[in-house]
Amino acid sequence: MSDKIVIQLNGEERQVAASTLAALVSELGLEQRMIAIERNLEVVPKSQYASTPLQSHDRIELVHMIGGG
Repeated sequence: MSDKIVIQLNGEERQVAASTLAALVSELGLEQRMIAIERNLEVVPKSQYASTPLQSHDRIELVHMIGGG
């Protein structure tokens, strides 16, 4: 039995073990303060990442900001 779910991440189907947006960020190895997430066409505030559940077939758009000069 697998604990993974299938989501659409930036347009590509992907299996993940994460159950929340915060867990997804961690699973992807990203830093939470440097990203923006849209779940099923709605932008999710950073303060809600830990309480926003991931469900099978969610459409997640994740943008990673890169600083520099």
